[in-house]
Amino acid sequence: MKSDSSSQESATHSPRLTRNQQAVLDVLLSQADARSAQELYSLLRERQAIGLSTVYRALETLKLYGLIKNRVGVSGESLYSPIALDQHYLTCLQCGQSFPLDRFPVQEFEDHLQSSVPFKIYYHTLEFVGLCEPCTHQIS
Repeated sequence: MKSDSSSQESATHSPRLTRNQQAVLDVLLSQADARSAQELYSLLRERQAIGLSTVYRALETLKLYGLIKNRVGVSGESLYSPIALDQHYLTCLQCGQSFPLDRFPVQEFEDHLQSSVPFKIYYHTLEFVGLCEPCTHQIS
């Protein structure tokens, strides 16, 4: 897993966040799983007046600051999460369900790359796509 220090380091070196950017980040930090922009918009609307386009702009800025990451779900929708949530998935093409993997040794490779190339790595993504067992039986 990513250490908290890398997330703090990104936050320390990023420009000051606007109120809306901070609100989006706070909602993401309070979630256990990755969320779509639409889901974040719904959660934020319960707390404050905010537009969907503002949520999208905030998400783009937070990505550029290295504070959040996104992955694309089977439906094609982007799912966002804090950098500190270093999770890898098995995702079913049939039902769209994602199954988190407990441990995957990608972090060691990322650490090696970070020290050997002139490139600031914020995060990595890894996802295996196929069919879950129940869906495999439905297709057979």
